[in-house]
Amino acid sequence: MSAAYLEFITSVLGVPLFYVRGNHDEMYDQEPPGGIDLHRKVVEFEGLTFAGIEGSIRYNQGSIQYDDWQVANMVIRFGPSLLPRRYRKGFGVDVLVTHSPPRGIHDLEDRPHHGMRALLWFMRWYRPRYMVHGHVHTYDNRIKTRTDYEHTHIVNINPYTVLDIEPVTRIEAH
Repeated sequence: MSAAYLEFITSVLGVPLFYVRGNHDEMYDQEPPGGIDLHRKVVEFEGLTFAGIEGSIRYNQGSIQYDDWQVANMVIRFGPSLLPRRYRKGFGVDVLVTHSPPRGIHDLEDRPHHGMRALLWFMRWYRPRYMVHGHVHTYDNRIKTRTDYEHTHIVNINPYTVLDIEPVTRIEAH
């Protein structure tokens, strides 16, 4: 998605922009949209915490594509900031923002649209309340776009979705 379009939408709506790059967003290197790139970061905003992982599974030589072991390394590196929160609050982060879906949930069988296995680990270890992803286009309303996995509600937000997420201070373990 073009940086100019994202900036237009956020200025019209009067909201901040939090994003991760998709596998085709190489132009953000030269012209990033105004906002916060969540890739490999944890950001707090108005009582909600966000974390992000960009890109898709590697299927060619694109610069925003990763092998599963690379994503696993990213997931492990969230541990020092998210595990203490998870044990204290019952969840490590409110919203995990990714471009790719997790493997086996909302992904497709063609290699470019395979999900990332390490995102399943992220959800097991850090228990985000929500995971939002894109990458898999869902113009057919018969395609499932919302799934619960362990403690996480996963939403494919493509082509668009509005979510109301309330801050919580603690979730009791089940």
